[in-house]
Amino acid sequence: MGSDFGPAELVRGAADLSLEAPQIHALVVGDRDAIGETLQETRHSGERISVYHAPSFVSMEEKPAEALALKPDSSISVAAQLVAEGEADALVTAGNTGAAILACARRFNLLPGVRRAALAAVYPTRRSHGEKADPFSLILDVGATVEASADDLVAFAVMGAAYAKVVSQNPNPTVALLSNGTEALKGPACVVEAHQKLQNLPGLRFAGNVEGVDIPKGTVDVIVCDGFVGNVCLKMLEGVHDTVMELAQYAYKSKLRWRAGLAMLSSGIRRLKEVTDWEQYGGAPVLGFDRIFIKAHGRSRARAIANAGKVAAKAVGADLSRRIMEGLPR
Repeated sequence: MGSDFGPAELVRGAADLSLEAPQIHALVVGDRDAIGETLQETRHSGERISVYHAPSFVSMEEKPAEALALKPDSSISVAAQLVAEGEADALVTAGNTGAAILACARRFNLLPGVRRAALAAVYPTRRSHGEKADPFSLILDVGATVEASADDLVAFAVMGAAYAKVVSQNPNPTVALLSNGTEALKGPACVVEAHQKLQNLPGLRFAGNVEGVDIPKGTVDVIVCDGFVGNVCLKMLEGVHDTVMELAQYAYKSKLRWRAGLAMLSSGIRRLKEVTDWEQYGGAPVLGFDRIFIKAHGRSRARAIANAGKVAAKAVGADLSRRIMEGLPR
């Protein structure tokens, strides 16, 4: 209910999911009348969609803690409770990120050995490398844990690697710490300590430190940092894509010779649009809880929501939580 486009795109995404993925049942939580209105005009499989009424919702502008206190029957609170009680296997939302994380933190349990949950983000890279099939890599945390200890960073590394194995189907993902230099002693104390611990962690393909310049290159499959640094990097990546596309549109409209040049570069620009198309991966995982939680972008349309549902189902089917626990230090 709380996404930028309201419930309609979410419902259409669930409808698409009911037709494209018959193994998935979508439980749509929100205002029954608004949901029903969209379903009436959208092709779907009625056997694979259920509606659970929630009379209120948290908007993007509201402060998470205050909104959840004032609206205990909000759609995000009700959805998180349904997942906690086992009525559903995973939660997908495109609403207020802070409210969603807080609602889940109050109802889900952290995995043994995990002190803080991490919001991961899938980002486009220059190339796909190793054995993975897609051009995306993972960076975490990007906002859930602003200040992370060395042990938190180690847990983030394990969680990110497990997720890459499941979703990108990369059997041996490379993991690195984000720092201001590649040397082992570069960075704040928590990064230096995490580097030492990750070097000795069995079962993890640790590549050491990487710098900011390595993010778009796709040097590694998983980049680990605290939530403050990760959020800054994420916003920068989004800004680069938007700026490139705006400059291309400006150039196309301005001069004929620029338009001719852009025509020659059109295949490259299409490629950029393809690799930065976040709708094809649907959403980003919040890792560390004992339940699967996928946070879709607030601007998600139906296609992104359907893909987020498929990602959630893949994580459930692969028993992601168990795989994370197996990789954590004993």
